[in-house]
Amino acid sequence: MIVITKIFNFEMAHALDGYDGACRNIHGHSYELHVTISSVKADDTCFPAPGFIIDFKELKQLVNRAVIEKFDHKLVLSRGYLSKFPALKTLENLEILEAEPSVENLLLYSKQAISEMLPPTLTLQRLKLYETKSSYAEWLAS
Repeated sequence: MIVITKIFNFEMAHALDGYDGACRNIHGHSYELHVTISSVKADDTCFPAPGFIIDFKELKQLVNRAVIEKFDHKLVLSRGYLSKFPALKTLENLEILEAEPSVENLLLYSKQAISEMLPPTLTLQRLKLYETKSSYAEWLAS
């Protein structure tokens, strides 16, 4: 099996409802998302013209639509958080999620959104979302 990976970066602010620590306050991160896909091609013969699983440019456009445009330079909060601070609903660039915008939940959202947009010839194999340079969550296809 051949897999390819493309790396994406975005800036996002969030706050976590129900967390007893600094992350309950609005703060930001520079996220890095690694997207790894494979072809459903079962044999080891060469890929037909143009010779690749997917054009990296096409993968970039797909992930930008599915994930980056939703989160880049946004404040992401849960409905629960907003119920405690309703004045925040008037902010520009606010993205509201049902779940808390933890790195784990953002990763699961990304998995769902990317999977829905991939052509049937491709399979999402791995996602890795760095919240900081030394901390990340990872999803692996089973």
